[in-house]
Amino acid sequence: MKIYRLISAVAFVAALAVSPVLAQTRPAATPQTGAALPESKIALIYSDAFLDPKTGIGRFNTVLSNLNREFQPRQTELQQLQQKITQLKEEVDKTKTVAEPRALQQKVEQLELWNKDLQRKGEDAQAAYTKRRGEIFSPLEDEIKKGLEAFAKQRGINVIIDGSQVPVVYAADSIDVTRAFINDFNSKNPVTASIAPPK
Repeated sequence: MKIYRLISAVAFVAALAVSPVLAQTRPAATPQTGAALPESKIALIYSDAFLDPKTGIGRFNTVLSNLNREFQPRQTELQQLQQKITQLKEEVDKTKTVAEPRALQQKVEQLELWNKDLQRKGEDAQAAYTKRRGEIFSPLEDEIKKGLEAFAKQRGINVIIDGSQVPVVYAADSIDVTRAFINDFNSKNPVTASIAPPK
């Protein structure tokens, strides 16, 4: 399940990078003469922290756990098939020189069939997992984007930079609002919702 968790985490953080709060297009510059500079407030977040199972956004981990539970039977099937392949391969390797050629050929053919089956089932499971992940994480990603926007507006923040997406050379600790946002989001969005059943 670690690979599924990694894929979900990477896709989740990448989706947040396109947030209107995090990455807004810059309007065309208009020349101003003698105009006062606007007062701006910049904050920094690290969206990778949203994914932390203990201190991150609680709903993310609930949704991910439910998703992984939904795909556990497929994962178990793939693991069992992999074990059968490993055992048969070891058997073939041990008996190559002493086994009857016909019996050995049957085992080699069986091994090839199982390998093809494992590859096909693995690709199908990965495609289904990715599709389902998109279905159930999209609403949460939208909620987080809206939550970030509301959080910024309430605090008079003009720009939020995601340090998980953009290299930051230096930033004072005082502008890092990651923990404050996570606490705010978790308090307004308690971990009670379950994912919708597959369609």
